[in-house]
Amino acid sequence: MSDCQGLGDCDDTRMQRIYEYLDGALTREDLTEIKDHLDDCPECTEQYDLECVIRNMVKRSCTESAPANLKNAILDRIHAIRPVEA
Repeated sequence: MSDCQGLGDCDDTRMQRIYEYLDGALTREDLTEIKDHLDDCPECTEQYDLECVIRNMVKRSCTESAPANLKNAILDRIHAIRPVEA
């Protein structure tokens, strides 16, 4: 257990604030507070680092294109089940 968790600071609410920090959705004062907390709390820093890795993997996978044959197979199925327009 980290020191700050013993003080009751590290909980789901704190992690939500860290997610908001990563999203850039905090005020300047809140950004400073979370950054200071991360500087002092190894447990939250570990969670922050893990979230950064996950976000980077998702971002990277979202830029990859599906193979053309997969796209064509999906489109063929859509056309096969779509009702014929009159």
